[in-house]
Amino acid sequence: MAVLTEEQNMLKDQAQAWSRDEAPVTRFRKMRDSGTDAGYEQATWQDIAGMGWTGILIPEALGGSGMDYATFGVVLEETGRHLVASPLFASGLVGASALLLAGNDAQKQQWLPGIAAGTSIVTLAVDEGPHHAPEQIAMTADASSGSFTLNGSKVFVLEGGSADAFVVAARTSGTAGETDGITLFLVPADTSGLGVQPLKTADSRGYADLTFRDVKVDAAAVIGTADAGFPILDAVLDRARAGLAAEMLGTACEAFDRTLEYLKTREQFGQVIGSFQSLGHRAATLFMDMEFARSCVEAALRAIDEGSDEVPILCSLAKCKAGEFLHDMSNDMIQMHGGIGMTDEFDAGFYIKRARAAEATFGGQSYHRRRYISHFGI
Repeated sequence: MAVLTEEQNMLKDQAQAWSRDEAPVTRFRKMRDSGTDAGYEQATWQDIAGMGWTGILIPEALGGSGMDYATFGVVLEETGRHLVASPLFASGLVGASALLLAGNDAQKQQWLPGIAAGTSIVTLAVDEGPHHAPEQIAMTADASSGSFTLNGSKVFVLEGGSADAFVVAARTSGTAGETDGITLFLVPADTSGLGVQPLKTADSRGYADLTFRDVKVDAAAVIGTADAGFPILDAVLDRARAGLAAEMLGTACEAFDRTLEYLKTREQFGQVIGSFQSLGHRAATLFMDMEFARSCVEAALRAIDEGSDEVPILCSLAKCKAGEFLHDMSNDMIQMHGGIGMTDEFDAGFYIKRARAAEATFGGQSYHRRRYISHFGI
């Protein structure tokens, strides 16, 4: 485990105490049962904004605190433990990263203070099919007289139903499969021709599908440079993958802790089940997987903050290893709890549902294995 700074330790303690006391899984269950399309409670979101977590990455001059991704990861790990649902990751990390990396001064001034305050939600719209494939973008953006007309669709957009604006990846030239010709646009949610369809998903979060029918935006909506948006998109996605890996690590660690406690207290045949060799060996293996995943996540976040050339491979490694650990741990949480683990009244079901959704978001394990080895020419 990396040594945390004094500031990071303070944030970790704050996030740990708040998540445990004010936003436990029972609160998530209440939100789930309410049937809200938002996928989070407004009171929870206001608490998060009030603690300043929404502005962790945003410079002080624009209303944030100007900290780094490793610090954001500390908070996401703690909120991940209790399945806290909010736009913190989608807007405070992913949307803010797109603007910080390539937004012009006007875009930053317009949106970053609101993101920091929690009054504006900006999220990324990239995928167009059931699997993560940013190179396969086919949505078009046709240029004409200083403006662009967007046509196409995006699927499973995080916090899509609540967003005030979308960072949209569209093709201004070339064909699907090419990285050249992709442009990023900042599109307000109330733009004419933009349709938003909220989705009901297994993990009860706020996803939505988007449709663009002759959506017109002017040239000022371009983030970065037209036709050259893929490197920016790739950099934003890597930051998203590292941040989500930190949240997934927290989710898996909580599942491990709860299961370990059960192994220490549940008795069968006159002894605690943790004394059974097969369960003890499995718990030991999961502990090693947890520590390896933590090392990968911390290395990825640190590489982003240091501007390392190894950011792509380390972020793919982190997303893959956190995904593998969360996949196995959520399965074993069900298995080791036996029959009660299968019931809706028990929290294990929430962890396995969140695990499957988080694994697929911004690339699953197989995607990142391929991406990792491709950097070595294999």
